[in-house]
Amino acid sequence: MTKVALITGANRGLGLEIARQLGQSGVTTLVAARDAERGEKAAAELAADGLDAHAVVLDVESASSVEAAAEHVRDVYGRLDILVNNAGILPEATTPEATQPLDLELFRRTFDTNLFGAVAVTQSFLPLLRRSPAGRIVNVSTTMGSLADQSDPSSPYYRLVVPAYQTSKAALNGLTIALAKTLADTPIKVNSVCPGWVKTDLGGPANRAAAPLHAADAARTAVTMASLPDDGPTGQFVDRNGTVPW
Repeated sequence: MTKVALITGANRGLGLEIARQLGQSGVTTLVAARDAERGEKAAAELAADGLDAHAVVLDVESASSVEAAAEHVRDVYGRLDILVNNAGILPEATTPEATQPLDLELFRRTFDTNLFGAVAVTQSFLPLLRRSPAGRIVNVSTTMGSLADQSDPSSPYYRLVVPAYQTSKAALNGLTIALAKTLADTPIKVNSVCPGWVKTDLGGPANRAAAPLHAADAARTAVTMASLPDDGPTGQFVDRNGTVPW
């Protein structure tokens, strides 16, 4: 039985590469994107490489869009085996006016996508994941969401202060733990991953220039956790080198 995976924010960057690598392993990949045209273009790119890829319109900030996407997947595929909550924003790095350390509106924007979006998508797709013999949920987080790392002066990220982004990812990690506990008596495994510092548009042009990792390298951690065997871990936070402290 061919597995079915849905990746949010998959029309470019890390999400697209996760979809590509899952597709290369024989998984049917659903490229979820809020813009229909961009989603179709990304899915066509993967299909041109011989992968079974399809676009799904999904705006994580829209309840009706999330519900419609879940209904579509249910009607066409009947279940979901892998959910990758990849959609995320870092407006502090790309918003010139974001100069104050505490900007309530910026916090709300960031949490709407990075946390509440993941909650909404997971809630709507969980019934379909329960139909899978081995459901997997992967939450794309960051080491910058590790409270232990952020309080460690020796961390290379110690002096990087983007509080809305960091706290949204710390909250996403909390969601991972809660879901793993809630679903402990099911085959579903839930984990957070840090892909590393990736050359994507998330942090703007400066990020693309400075980041050491290409999306193809960074996607492997998420793909590994999305493809865990039955005896694999759940409720963990990992990067390419192993466990990341919470």
